[in-house]
Amino acid sequence: MELSIQERLKDLRVERGLTLEQLAEETNLSKSALGSYEGDKLKDISHYALIKLAKFYGVTADYLLGLSEMRNHPNADLADLHLSDDMIELLKSGLVDNSLLCELAAHPDFPRLMADLEIYVNGVAVKQVQTVNAIVDTMSATIMKQHNPGLTDPQLRQLVAAHIDDDSFCRYVIQQDINGIALDLREAHRDDFFSVPEDNPLKGLLQAAEEAADEGGDMEQASMAFICKRLRLNYGKLSGEDKAALKRLAGKSDLLKNPNPQRGRK
Repeated sequence: MELSIQERLKDLRVERGLTLEQLAEETNLSKSALGSYEGDKLKDISHYALIKLAKFYGVTADYLLGLSEMRNHPNADLADLHLSDDMIELLKSGLVDNSLLCELAAHPDFPRLMADLEIYVNGVAVKQVQTVNAIVDTMSATIMKQHNPGLTDPQLRQLVAAHIDDDSFCRYVIQQDINGIALDLREAHRDDFFSVPEDNPLKGLLQAAEEAADEGGDMEQASMAFICKRLRLNYGKLSGEDKAALKRLAGKSDLLKNPNPQRGRK
C-alpha cells in the first residue's frame, strides 16, 4: 500500500511514541509546522525540514517523499542481494506487484517456506522418508509372516496408512506454509481499497452484451455499443464508415481485451 508523505511522517512519529510537542523539541522544528506536514492539506515541506526529519528518523528523503519504498538502504549494491538477471528484469518489468512481493518475503514464516521448499527441491527428505518407509514395510512383513492377518485387519491397515509418499508429504507441507502466509497478507489488507470502482467497465460491457442479445446482435456489436456508451455516442446513428473505423480502433483496446479492473491500492 502506497503511503502519502503525511502518512509516512505520522507513522514514523507514532512508531517512536512521540507527540508533536516532543518531536518539535527533538528536531527544533515548530509544532505547527510538524502538524501541517502530517495534515490532510499539506502543500509544501521545506528542504531544511525534510532533511532534518529524514536524519532524525534515520530514513531517506526519497522515502519521505514517496519516491522510494526503501527506508534505510538507498544505495544497496545489487551484488549483495544475489539477484539473478532474470529476477532483476522481472522486478523492473511491472509484471508482478513488487510491494506485495516484498511483504511476502518479509513475512516471519517466509524463511520456513523457503526451507521447506529447499528440502523438496533438493530431495533432502527423500532418504529419511525412505528409511521410515523401510521400517514400516519390515514391520508389516513380520506381522504378515507371523500372524497372517486379513487385509482388513485394523493394525495392518494402520501400518499401510503410515507409509509416506515423500513427494506428496513435502508438497503438502509447502502448501500449508503458503496458505498461512497468504491468509495473513489478506488480513493485513482487509481494509485496503480493493473494491471495483462504481464506474465498472466490466459491468458496462456485460450490460451492452445483454442489450445486443435482446436485439438479436452479436458480441462484436455489443463491444461496439459498449465503446459508444463509454464515449456517449449513439451507435445506431453512426454511418457504416464510422462503425468500420470504430471497429478498427476497438481491436487495439486493452479495455475490451481485459475489461475486469485490476486490483488497486489506495
